[in-house]
Amino acid sequence: MCIGIPGKVIAVNGRMASVEVGGATREIALDLIEGAVPGDYIIAHAGFAIHKVDEEEAVKTLNLIREITGGIEDYDAAF
Repeated sequence: MCIGIPGKVIAVNGRMASVEVGGATREIALDLIEGAVPGDYIIAHAGFAIHKVDEEEAVKTLNLIREITGGIEDYDAAF
């Protein structure tokens, strides 16, 4: 099963964004959403931003992921 992970857009370069989750940073394609800017939160799945979410929703989701996984701190493996 795959899961979309919320992340914060750190920088945008054309159709790619640097996105941070729990200290891990990845380059994520923005081809499926419009208007992402640094500071936005997105749902990342399979290397693509698939949806923009507000910060409150992103934090709630990240907290649920931590709870489900028993406090996983290595987002690098899930991101």
